[in-house]
Amino acid sequence: MAQPMNVFFIFTLIVISITSSSSSDDHQAYIVHMDKSMMPSPFSNHHHWYTSVLSSLSDEAPATHLYTYYHVMDGFSAVLTVSQLKQLQKMPAHLATFEEMLGQLHTTRTPTFLGLKKEAGLWPVSGFGEDMIIGIIDSGIWPESKSFHDDGMSEAPSRWRGKCEAKGFCNKKLIGARSFSQGMKHLKVKISQPDDYDSPRDFDGHGTHTSSTAAGSRVQFANYFGYANGTATGIAPKAQLAMYKVLFFNDSSEEAAATDTLAGMDQAIEDGVDLMSLSLGFTETPFYQNPIAIGAFAAMEKGIIVSCAAGNSGPRAYTVDNAAPWITTVGAGTVDRDFAAYVTPGDQSYGTLIGKSVFPKNLLVEKVHMYYGYGNRSKESCAYKSLDPKDVKGKYIFCEIDDAHSLYEFTELETMGAAGAIISSDLSNYLYSDYFTFPFVVLERKLGKLLKKYIINTKNASINVKYGETLLGVKPAPQVADFSSRGPSRRSPWILKPDILAPGVDILAAWAPNRESAQIGDDYLFSDFKLDSGTSMACPHVVGIAALLKSTHRDWSPAAIRSAMMTTADILDNNKDIIIDMIASKPGTSLDYGAGHVNPNKAMDPGLVYDIQPQDYINYLCAMGYTPNEIRIISKKPEVNWMSSCSYRAEVNTPPTGMNVVVKPSMIFFEGKYSTAKFEVIVDVDISGATRIKGGYFGNSAYLSWLEVNGHHVVRSPIVSAIAA
Repeated sequence: MAQPMNVFFIFTLIVISITSSSSSDDHQAYIVHMDKSMMPSPFSNHHHWYTSVLSSLSDEAPATHLYTYYHVMDGFSAVLTVSQLKQLQKMPAHLATFEEMLGQLHTTRTPTFLGLKKEAGLWPVSGFGEDMIIGIIDSGIWPESKSFHDDGMSEAPSRWRGKCEAKGFCNKKLIGARSFSQGMKHLKVKISQPDDYDSPRDFDGHGTHTSSTAAGSRVQFANYFGYANGTATGIAPKAQLAMYKVLFFNDSSEEAAATDTLAGMDQAIEDGVDLMSLSLGFTETPFYQNPIAIGAFAAMEKGIIVSCAAGNSGPRAYTVDNAAPWITTVGAGTVDRDFAAYVTPGDQSYGTLIGKSVFPKNLLVEKVHMYYGYGNRSKESCAYKSLDPKDVKGKYIFCEIDDAHSLYEFTELETMGAAGAIISSDLSNYLYSDYFTFPFVVLERKLGKLLKKYIINTKNASINVKYGETLLGVKPAPQVADFSSRGPSRRSPWILKPDILAPGVDILAAWAPNRESAQIGDDYLFSDFKLDSGTSMACPHVVGIAALLKSTHRDWSPAAIRSAMMTTADILDNNKDIIIDMIASKPGTSLDYGAGHVNPNKAMDPGLVYDIQPQDYINYLCAMGYTPNEIRIISKKPEVNWMSSCSYRAEVNTPPTGMNVVVKPSMIFFEGKYSTAKFEVIVDVDISGATRIKGGYFGNSAYLSWLEVNGHHVVRSPIVSAIAA
């Protein structure tokens, strides 16, 4: 069915899952939205009014105030009994109440991979992000890390209103650090050593990693136990950082309370940050129930760019989180770097075989004997409990593994006394640094067959293995990471999500040195830097790039900056082919990588941008069927802005069958700076040949490009058809 529409934007975000929680007794934490226009005149401010309302609620135990929110919403959070909640809900000023929720986490070659250069392009033009303040909502920060030294940094801008809660914590790089834990404490989470720090200090390492990725200072000779050795630097190295700790260690994972997350975002707005990065998320609920969506809307109205992780629930469709259209949602891709070991058979005529390994030790193994269970399929594949410890003790075992599940389980070999293993498999892309707790190497199958031939035909076969190698210029890159959450959004499928792809696999960045960064057997290793993977790592790359763009274009809105990144994003990898979906080993779609892989230098000069105002988002929520009250909980016209006097011609690239796209008019004209133009896109979709995916069908994808007449700018946007079923 043809459907006309005014096209004005595409977005991307970060995601994390949330679960409702309740305390063990009758008391429960709630987020309470109030109609502030109904505040009685005797009260001087809303905080006094809210606390007075709470004190008026009768029950055996008094209500406990947690936070008053000044920017992200009109209201407060409190611990109430069921009786007190019912009393509150009967008050005329009460709008809505939602139960506490828990959010969870979704981690440097990358500046070079992104094309950032010291002498030309976006880095020098933007002053490397100088005068920008990035608020990181995360697990805290390790301020002593070399990545946060302030050599060459300017004083905090005069507009900065933040502070450091811990004495001696901050400098000219880290200009703010606060902690928000009232919600977690109500949930009986112990926030004290050795379980965590009841301060902005990072216990987990995650917040230190994301902060240094976004805006870390230059550190020479950074590496992960010899891998990725070089100079580590954040994407916006001259930007300043403010940490808002909301994630705390709870049993075996880091979690954040919705009440604390809203408080952190509220304080970041009050303090005067220019950008926010959240590598965490909550289960996708309607936007008026989602704390990040609510907080991000308020930030957007203040001109603050909010970048969020898309989540790590891929590769299934409909798994993307943080999908509100005013958030930049970021998926994770690989970079052109890999980590390796060199395997040399005893017969050197077979040459040296290069395989994947991130074993955290610069180890040289010489003339170690091989074991291969030739003729017994269970032993050939190193199936669980198939090998005899007497056969493998002190030897390197050769295994042929076909499925990822077996690949994750074979490390039982270590407990059998084996010295190491060589795995023949084409699944090495799915093994990240944390898996290498045992000395092993994964050879792709064609090399594995060569080594197998040597072992079968050689008595007392042996090999040499050299660990600790780093490979650059790896192709193809980027690829969409297997774990990166895919679109479309279940809550808002009409807006393409994720918005964009950024580096998120084996990213080297600063780490908390008291937290293990690697493991060998039962021994834990510690380091100032760590390789980590996730959309959590992709998100701060994008917020760093956004800081560079905002520093260059001070008058651009959050939507304009997101537009510049998306319309100039790359859909081709370094082989000049469509970016590959790692799982399928075939070209991905816009539901995998959004508009494409971010390209900072191209985004600096996009030609034109799609801009949008807060009212346009409200109109979209109306079209989604949100009630006035639901929209009111969130809130606090499609236009096309152009960069120079020019005209643009529409070009549509559609598949041979299944989709037809018409753009009216096919030319748009601009008379001067900040003039606008409107156009209509009519899409006809034939779903008879649509591909079945989990949760529905993927129809097809096309691209609308605006080509500058007599110019070089190309502004590209994807168009995707997907049907929920």
